[in-house]
Amino acid sequence: MGTSNPVTITVEAIVHSPIESVWTNWTEPKHIMQWNKASDDWHTPHAENDLRVGGKFLSRMEAKDGSFGFDFNGVYDEVNLHESIAYTMPDGRKVKSVFTRQGNDTKITTLFDAEQTNSVEMQQAGWQAILDSFKTYAETAQA
Repeated sequence: MGTSNPVTITVEAIVHSPIESVWTNWTEPKHIMQWNKASDDWHTPHAENDLRVGGKFLSRMEAKDGSFGFDFNGVYDEVNLHESIAYTMPDGRKVKSVFTRQGNDTKITTLFDAEQTNSVEMQQAGWQAILDSFKTYAETAQA
């Protein structure tokens, strides 16, 4: 990796659900496996989450047809209940999600360092699709 600073990408959504249930749906593995996908031909068959500073998380993301899969993982740098979560991925990139109570709704804003392989637009679209999948799940699930 070069000496240039990575581009920071932002995605956000307003989830029509209280912050407490949004937090539960975002952080518990049984829920993560339900929403963590960018499209319906992908899924997360396995998730682990040790939600504390220094704790690790792992989500196994796979194409449903078995053609491709990868582990999405990192180590938590910051965990503030119902407020924010920040982590570092194995390649050193940083991610931070902020949860803001808006009455009975919750605004989620995620900022992440872009990687060098795919275009910024493609990365933003992919992360936004996963966030939109979360929004759909969180608005219909009972946490």
